[in-house]
This record gives sequence, C-alpha cells and structure tokens, in this order.
Amino acid sequence: MRRLHRSVAASVAVLAGWLAVAASARADNPGYDRPGYGFTPVVLGADDFTLEQGFPDWSRDHQNGVSSSQYTTDTLLRLGIGGPFELQLGGSAYDYLHQTGPGINSRSYGHGDTNLAVKFVLPTSSKIFSWGLLASVEFTDGSKTFRNDQNQYLLGAQFNLQADEKNSLGAYLEDVRAGGRDSTTVALSDNYSVSKTLTVYAETAFLHASDQGSGAVVGAGLAWLVTPRVQLDAGFDHRVSGSASEWQTNLGVSIYFGH
Repeated sequence: MRRLHRSVAASVAVLAGWLAVAASARADNPGYDRPGYGFTPVVLGADDFTLEQGFPDWSRDHQNGVSSSQYTTDTLLRLGIGGPFELQLGGSAYDYLHQTGPGINSRSYGHGDTNLAVKFVLPTSSKIFSWGLLASVEFTDGSKTFRNDQNQYLLGAQFNLQADEKNSLGAYLEDVRAGGRDSTTVALSDNYSVSKTLTVYAETAFLHASDQGSGAVVGAGLAWLVTPRVQLDAGFDHRVSGSASEWQTNLGVSIYFGH
C-alpha cells in the first residue's frame, strides 16, 4: 500500500496547483460528467477544458471464495472543440488490485487502458429537457492485470428532465461491444439541489453482460461546488442482485478551465 499512498500524495500535490489556478478566475461552469452513471448532456465551449480526477475510486467484489479490492485513479480530460461536439481522453495512471482467498494473497500495480471519446449534444429550446450522445473506444494499452482482452466500443445516451426547481431526473442507456459480445447498462437517477453549491443524488442501475449475466446496484452520493470552477464528489453503489461489483465508491475532484 505504500506505493498507493505515494501515488495519492503526488496527485494531491499536482491537484493543489491546479486548484490554486482554477480558484482565481471567473467561470461559467457547464457541469461535470462525475459523479455517478452517465454524463452531463452539455458540451464545453470551444477551447474550454475540464479535468475530472478520481482520488481514488474503489470497488470490492467477492466471487468463488476470492475477495478483490481495486483502487483506480481514473482521469478524464474534456475539451470543447466548438459546435455540438466535445472530445474526451480518459485513463488511469495508477491502479492497485489486492486479491485474497484460500491460498491467495496477491497484489498488482499498473495503469489502465486509454479511452478516447466524442460527446454530441444538440441545442434545445426546452428549458426542462436535455439529451446527449457519447461514443468511445477503449484501447488495450494498459498493464497486463488491468487491460481488456479486446478494444471496447461504447455508445451511451443521456436524458435529463428538470422535474421542478430542486429535482432533476436522469436516464442513461449504454451498450459496450467487445469481442463480438455486448454489455448493456440502464441507469436512473434523481439529483436534488440542497443549495446552489450542494447536490445529493440517488441512482439505480441494471447491468447485463452476455458472458456474466445480469445484476442491479443502488447508490447515492453528493457533489459540492467548492468554487464556481471546482467540484468535490463522493458516493457509493452497492449490489442488490445478480452479477455486479459488491461495492463501488467514488471520491474525486473536477476542475473547469474556461474563458
């Protein structure tokens, strides 16, 4: 775990510098894709970008007598390119996996696969409804323990409805194809604005993979706008049925760099 602690400490130092720069300027923040399932159906303005960083995210699973805990420093860079499009580059510079069970006590370190995506959002005249599409490819360039067997191709759709002044309802549909097999996700969420800077959310997701079966998770969390440019998030998801990670948690920071 010392290597994980050193990696987190280094990330803290780097992010502290970014935070100092971001907090000193004005902002018209369009929103972040963290946290939770899905994404915000808004694209960044031309030449604007955001950094969204897991700090780290963590998941735990238990199958066939083996317990697995994984820490992932997920990074997402979003860049506005003008019009209805946005480019995204994602990956994890450092992953840590600990597995225990009968005769097993292994630790693995490395980096995850690289993800390249395009977000597409058309302007709408509606003040209460918005939607967007996201298409991505995830390459097999990660460390041996953490990379996929084949490239993964994702198509996602996000639909948001502002039900009232406080509640925003979301629906996220996703299909991931790899090696001729599909995995699908349907997630529903309710985001409640406690104040102008604090939002809490609840979500449920239904997962299906052709080689692993189906499952469902429920979760909750919060997002806090520390400044107009900086958001902190924390949350969790817990498996309630079928095949899915037993626990997933998110802890992260998102920073907007715009005009």
